[in-house]
Amino acid sequence: MKTLLWLHITIFCSIFTYAQTNTPAQLYPGLFDAVQMQQIYPDGKTFVDASPRLQPAVILKAYQRSKDSIGFSLKDFTHQYFTTPAQSSTVYHSNIQAGIHKHIDTLWTVLQHVADTVKGTSLIPLNYDYIVPGGRFREIYYWDSYFTMLGLEESKRFTLIESMVKNFAYLIDTYGHIPNGNRTYYISRSQPPFFALMVQLLAKHKGAKTLITYRPQLIKEYNYWMNGAAKLKAGSAFEHSVRMSDGSLLNRYWDASTQPREESYREDVLAAKETKQKLANFYRNIRAAAESGWDFSSRWMTDGKTLPTIQTTSLVAVDLNSLLYNLERVIARSYELSGDKEQTNAYFAKAAKRKAALIKYCWDNKTGCFRDYNWQHKATSSQISIATVFPLYFNMATSTQAHKVAMLISQKFLQPGGVATTLNNTGQQWDQPNGWAPLQYVTVMGLRNYKQDSLAKLIAQRWMNLNIREFNKSGKLSEKYDIQHADAKAGGGEYPLQDGFGWTNGVLLKLMNIYKE
Repeated sequence: MKTLLWLHITIFCSIFTYAQTNTPAQLYPGLFDAVQMQQIYPDGKTFVDASPRLQPAVILKAYQRSKDSIGFSLKDFTHQYFTTPAQSSTVYHSNIQAGIHKHIDTLWTVLQHVADTVKGTSLIPLNYDYIVPGGRFREIYYWDSYFTMLGLEESKRFTLIESMVKNFAYLIDTYGHIPNGNRTYYISRSQPPFFALMVQLLAKHKGAKTLITYRPQLIKEYNYWMNGAAKLKAGSAFEHSVRMSDGSLLNRYWDASTQPREESYREDVLAAKETKQKLANFYRNIRAAAESGWDFSSRWMTDGKTLPTIQTTSLVAVDLNSLLYNLERVIARSYELSGDKEQTNAYFAKAAKRKAALIKYCWDNKTGCFRDYNWQHKATSSQISIATVFPLYFNMATSTQAHKVAMLISQKFLQPGGVATTLNNTGQQWDQPNGWAPLQYVTVMGLRNYKQDSLAKLIAQRWMNLNIREFNKSGKLSEKYDIQHADAKAGGGEYPLQDGFGWTNGVLLKLMNIYKE
């Protein structure tokens, strides 16, 4: 009897694991491609988030049995066997008269989720509550969540911050890294490593020993980004690690998969028809840009204009290496709290070497900014972006460098509604004329670190004014904003403008409390 019971438990667990690790493309071969390429749903993310009405294997057999029948309708079949997901924030209508603070405070409840437990969906269940961005983004996102937490902190929702940190720790323990979001189709990549900053934020309220509590996960995440680095020869790369020509180590964005992104499958397949790259390289470069969070931007394009020239994996990224510098220092401080001098010194040394390498390879004194570095061509990228502020945010720059960055921002990046992401208008959403909350915040705080207070305040005020003005018109806060043109809506990218919106709410509330006047 015990043996039979154990067998049942084992089978159940294997089915559960299968459902939580296999992606929609793997579960529905043939059907998946047909649904996405025939655009049964206008948004490719709809199908990969849908809930099957029957077991995936049963649905697949039904498709294979009926797909060649006379009068077969793929649209009718899909609607028969799948339930499409509801957007997370569309049902919420704000009372504009109650004001922006009330709107944000209420939205925390609207955007708060407990993980879905429906088997067979792409969602990875989490044990604790979390905040989703809103709109089509119905799951937790990695780097979004830090900027959301800034607002949760201002709202005194410390329990929710801790819950989200625990969820991310679970994801690291389970997958070795934090996926882009808690979906099976996101497991092959991460996002900018903000986990250390989340732990630091939580430590402000739970005490410094929080760094020790989460040290195992901090180290696991660090090992994910540095995998294979020890064996690299100069001038070569493996996964996220790049050994520079002088032997120093820096990092790039990367993805384990060389297939089209499942949530944007049709877009990737069509875009691949225009590239001269090998398909595997093109798809990995697309995916690596998605890992950066800047999907997509002229920052990653060889010609600064067109997606087919994307070269993400060839670039040592300024923001990524600044974040990893912070991760190394947080691990060092956790060991310092434990009294382990050897490990403390080892991780502080790693951080110091990274800082020196970043400045050596990415600082461009002529233009006064930090640029991504093409490790294959041994030259800085021809594109400049607001990622130049990340070394300022982590106090890696000299005062002279910071002054030059501030001059560049005031002369080229400053716009009526905040700071631009790049200097190019390509139609991609991480280019002009769009502005994004996380980059406004990093810019403002980075400038404040170097006493560039008047410029920081001007940027913050312009961004806040834009957010509040648009809220007073629509009762909504959006994912991104057109910061150049009055009354224009942000655009570009692969999907319509989303409202909600987690990181916009968080950054706006944080900046309003910093600049209360």
